[in-house]
Amino acid sequence: MKLDVINIEGKKVDNIELSEKIFSVQINKNVIALILDWQLNHLKTRTAKTKQRNEIKGSTAKIYAQKGTGGARHSSRKAPIFVGGGVAHGPKGETKYKTRKLNKSEKKLSIASLISEKNNTKNLIVFDDFSKEIKKTKEMNTLLNKFQAKNSLIILDKNSKDKIIKSARNIATIKVTDVNHFSAFDIIKFKKIIFTETAIKELEKRYA
Repeated sequence: MKLDVINIEGKKVDNIELSEKIFSVQINKNVIALILDWQLNHLKTRTAKTKQRNEIKGSTAKIYAQKGTGGARHSSRKAPIFVGGGVAHGPKGETKYKTRKLNKSEKKLSIASLISEKNNTKNLIVFDDFSKEIKKTKEMNTLLNKFQAKNSLIILDKNSKDKIIKSARNIATIKVTDVNHFSAFDIIKFKKIIFTETAIKELEKRYA
């Protein structure tokens, strides 16, 4: 399939052949849900931790004689049944938290599904690589308004990114990145997705 490549004036300058493996796949909602659940779980900090019996400081001596007291036998006050003792089966902190591992094919399929959805809903724009530097935030806002792209994930090649990053960094409703640093969550978060022609080629090398 082909898509028009436009310049910042909105004029068509070329068309680009898009890989159907990324831009025209059947949307797999189950994989998308799996990926989002995994990403959101990794955003949470797992800091809750309780001390187990072996982590409690104090004497290891028996608290009273094993026989002759009429009471149950106890080795020390570190046992979970005593106040100030260890906690049985409590949270163990970040290192013990288990999450399901994702394979590469699942990650690729989720990205392709979401990008295909943007393409199907006409929320995907391909720009010609930026040749001129956009220095001011006002200029960047004007460009975004022209294409109704105030809420956009902008994925660029390195040269284009260097030319607009300063003007875009103060706009809270967009994210400027490259093909190596975006996630499925980013694609869902923003209404539109914008690529440069070179970024499309880099994306296809990585995900096709």
